[in-house]
Amino acid sequence: MNTLRTSTWLPALAVLGSITSLCIGTSFAKKLFPLVGAEGTSAMRVGFSAVVLLLFWRPWRWPLTRRDAISIARYGFTLGVMNLLFYMALRTIPFGIAVAIEFSGPLAVAMLSSRRAVDFIWLACAIAGLLMLLPLTHDSALDRTGVLCAMGAAVCWALYILFGKRTGHLHAGHSVSLGLVVASLVVVPYGVMHASGSLLDPYILVAGVGVAIVSSAIPMTLEMAALKRLPSETFGVMVSLEPAVASLLALLLLGEHLSASQWIAIGFIVAASIGSTITAGRARTQAAEMAG
Repeated sequence: MNTLRTSTWLPALAVLGSITSLCIGTSFAKKLFPLVGAEGTSAMRVGFSAVVLLLFWRPWRWPLTRRDAISIARYGFTLGVMNLLFYMALRTIPFGIAVAIEFSGPLAVAMLSSRRAVDFIWLACAIAGLLMLLPLTHDSALDRTGVLCAMGAAVCWALYILFGKRTGHLHAGHSVSLGLVVASLVVVPYGVMHASGSLLDPYILVAGVGVAIVSSAIPMTLEMAALKRLPSETFGVMVSLEPAVASLLALLLLGEHLSASQWIAIGFIVAASIGSTITAGRARTQAAEMAG
């Protein structure tokens, strides 16, 4: 019994650790914006993450077909643009809200691939949450440019999922490390162009390495370890908590206070993500039982 509990709780804690590490790293990254801008910070995060994972996984050990190379290039390109747009959104809107809006990307993928009536409930929750967050009136406190960047990141996240599925037959370390190399080719030149010589400051370089490790390398490693031992439904439910965790940590680390309506909106989006994950998991189980 103790072994069973340990085999369940340790992967679950790994997912929670992954989300927490990602949010802490991103909160710290936001403090670098006044020094190198969102573009320069994104360049350091993606660039150093690519270096760390290249050295760790050494993807050149695996063969790569032309078709797989094209799939990884698409996957990496959307990953790079997603990171850049998300960091640009963080310049003017709170971290938790940016994450909640970005979550509409994977939610859209899940909804479009479903025909179950219950999913209309989760769709309604997601739409209600987004309508409460989006600056649809002139007196909205949210910056429209920041919201547009977050929505662009959501589109990229949806494409990232679709392109990522085409690399699913590859080892995760292989596809992720090479994908980040492609992402760095997209983001790093743009970030260097905007940040200029500021990126050569030793303090900023060390901070950039820290951001890359805490917000990318550690979360990816923990997620990959958890996915091997945790049911995909449980994993999806826990990942759905990210907007709420991001909002709490942004409150503690960045002093970003959200209104009651914004907290409720984030709650709607989290509920939609959790509900969609659970019903999708049950549908897969029923399909497997019927096939058996």
